[in-house]
This record gives sequence, C-alpha cells and structure tokens, in this order.
Amino acid sequence: MALKLAIAGANGRMGRMLAEAARADPEVNVFAAFDRDDDANTALNGAAVLIDFTRPEATIGHLALCEKHCVNMVIGTTGFSAGQIELIHQAAEKIAVVLAPNMSLGVNVTAKLVAMAASSLGMDADIEIFEAHHKMKVDAPSGTALMLGGVAAAARGQSLDAVAVYDRHGKNAVRTQGSIGFTSMRAGDIVGDHTVFFALHGERIEITHKSSSRATYAEGAIRAAKFLSGKPAGLYTMAAVLGLE
Repeated sequence: MALKLAIAGANGRMGRMLAEAARADPEVNVFAAFDRDDDANTALNGAAVLIDFTRPEATIGHLALCEKHCVNMVIGTTGFSAGQIELIHQAAEKIAVVLAPNMSLGVNVTAKLVAMAASSLGMDADIEIFEAHHKMKVDAPSGTALMLGGVAAAARGQSLDAVAVYDRHGKNAVRTQGSIGFTSMRAGDIVGDHTVFFALHGERIEITHKSSSRATYAEGAIRAAKFLSGKPAGLYTMAAVLGLE
C-alpha cells in the first residue's frame, strides 16, 4: 500500500517540488496538500506522514496536530528557537520525527567529511563556514551552515554555542583560538552553497557543497517519509535515513 503523505506549504516552491517528487514515486500517495494553516487539521486526519518546509511558527502548530492525529513528521524548516527545538524533542516522544536542516544526500556526506577533518585536525585548524543563498531567505546563517558547524564542534569536543562567531564587524576582529566563524551571503537565486574552511599554517582544506536544484531536498524528504514508515516514536536524523550513522 502506498504511503499516505501530507504536504504543508503546498503552493510554495518546496511544496510544489515535494508534490512532483511524490507523484514520481509509486510507493507514495499524496493524500493531502494544504497551504492554509486553517486546513491542516482536516488534511492530517488519516495521513501517515507530514512533510513540512514552511516557517517555524507554522511548523510547530502542525507538530501539535501531528501528535493529535498520530501522524509522523519530516521537518525541513529552519530558524527554530531553542524553545521550539525543545517542543520538537517532546513531540518525538509520541511520534516519529525526522528533523534535518538539509535533506540532500550530498550535504549529509559533506557533514561526514567535515566531522572527519575536524576530528583529525583538532585545534590546529581555524574553522570558518561560508554560506550563500537566494535573496529571499530569511534566516542566517542557514540551518545547513549551523549543522556543519555543530558537526565540526562536536568532533572537537566543543559546544557550537560556546565557540560560534557570527559577527566580526569593527576593529576587534582578532580570532579567538578554537572559535568557528560564520559568513552569510544573500543574493540572486542561489539555491544553496556551503564551504567549510580548515586553515592551517601553510595550507588550507576546503570542503564545499553546491546545490543547483531544490529537487534534491524534495527527493531526500520523500526518502525520509518512507523511512519513517513503521518506525517507533523518536527523533531521527538524515544520517540515519541515508545509512550514514
């Protein structure tokens, strides 16, 4: 039987991509698609999985409805506050949730490479993360950049919150040992570029991923939705979906 899939933000760019990817997959049936939050309660009644790439406030509202209807959830929304992340963790005690700032295979392989480099180079490397997205993207740094920074920090035994630097404006821009810096660009129609720099004395490693189509995110989200079929309640990563853990 085909997976009964619901799609939030159906009229947005990602919503349309998700519907197209779902229609191309014989194992998936678009059971419901909605754009207005007022329609979510009805749309989710009977669905198996919701894919949500909307905005933080809307996603959290949909999360409560998924709990109510026992619908698993794939969350690609970024820009959550710490309190909203905690609500997602609480919901994952009752339903199965995949939470990932980027669902492409390439980005998740990139994260593995970043972890390997950070672990091997340790504090000998200065780490900087550059990301570029289209001019309409609201949050900065991107969720993917923060994920990559978190991966690098964890590999060095650090907390990203303790070592992240987001602004070097002004004269006091001297680097602090062990810090991880972020730079964001918003321009044109860039889908998503990320580079993690590991700068050492006399040499530099650059790990780069570039997206040319949002289709990769949609395909990854469909894969995540299928992964959740039959899974117990819990919070899952794209690394788990892709077998990279």
